[in-house]
Amino acid sequence: MRLLYFVLICGWLCLSASLQANQQLPKIAIIIDDIGYQRSDLDMVALPYPLTIAVLPFTPYGQRSAQLAFSQRKDVMLHMPMQASNNKALGRGGLTQDMSRAEFLQELDAALSDIPYAIGVNNHMGSLLTELDRPMAWLMQYLKQRQLFFVDSLTTVQSRARYQAQRHGVTNLSRHVFLDNDVSEQALEQQFDLLLRIAKRHQQAIAIAHPYPETYAFLKQRLAELPELGVELVPVSTLLPKEHQVIAAGFTAPAIATLE
Repeated sequence: MRLLYFVLICGWLCLSASLQANQQLPKIAIIIDDIGYQRSDLDMVALPYPLTIAVLPFTPYGQRSAQLAFSQRKDVMLHMPMQASNNKALGRGGLTQDMSRAEFLQELDAALSDIPYAIGVNNHMGSLLTELDRPMAWLMQYLKQRQLFFVDSLTTVQSRARYQAQRHGVTNLSRHVFLDNDVSEQALEQQFDLLLRIAKRHQQAIAIAHPYPETYAFLKQRLAELPELGVELVPVSTLLPKEHQVIAAGFTAPAIATLE
């Protein structure tokens, strides 16, 4: 009887230690931006890993991609087009500095209606708009009302998004690494290694990647190796503060008129 008790206690301690070790693994989230334009984007969404899928509104495969990601219990985000400093064309639904507040909020409303599975928002481009306090304040007021979080893609070091998010009580995170600005194998390896180093130093890190064929092939191979590297891939929502209640846009009312 004593031997059985000893074996059970040892087994419980080993299991507890194992669970604790898993909880302490450095975590990475990889957000796949620009989803929606190509049918091949669906292949990226279908990868059997907890990637976070950031979908462009009003795109040929946007809704289908979001539905697929949702059905696989992956995090879906709205990848909201915002004005860049080079004034590159935004396509339908883009937010610009010359919009009135009403126009700005109407575009946000329409985009989230197109991608109702979104639990958060990140910026597509936006190197100009995210530097401006007024539109970032409008954005954060709106996200607060819809209970959505924001991930700053940090397309400019002068971004005011974090400041306005904190000012308005919006849960926010920021990108650490762009994985595939250069899609050569050497560059992808370097950026992936940088992501892992940041995660191991700070216990978590966020990367942004895109549905390029080279990125797809790279992630398909490298993500399978993460357990051996002692790093865990998680949905971006895992990195949010515990007090943030994750809710999809489709479950909240716009009620633009109530915003001050």
